[in-house]
Amino acid sequence: MNVFLKLGATLASLAAGMLGKKVVDIVWKKSTGKESPNMMDADAQREQSLRQVLAFTVFSSIVMGVIQVLTNRGTQRAIQKFGRNLDEV
Repeated sequence: MNVFLKLGATLASLAAGMLGKKVVDIVWKKSTGKESPNMMDADAQREQSLRQVLAFTVFSSIVMGVIQVLTNRGTQRAIQKFGRNLDEV
């Protein structure tokens, strides 16, 4: 069972990370009117100022940090609840 719990926690973290990236991109586009900085595209890099890239980095780091904490707390609660149910059975 322990392997399944770890796998579930990993999948939850991955899903939360992907969802968080989508949220950050949408909020960034609505607030600035521009696409989020893409470090893989050289043309996009030239269009972004250093201030924009730094602001995006700080914003996305804060959002991802909050998502990580909430995901960890949620999975810990689920593991504790699942563990209690195993003892009752």
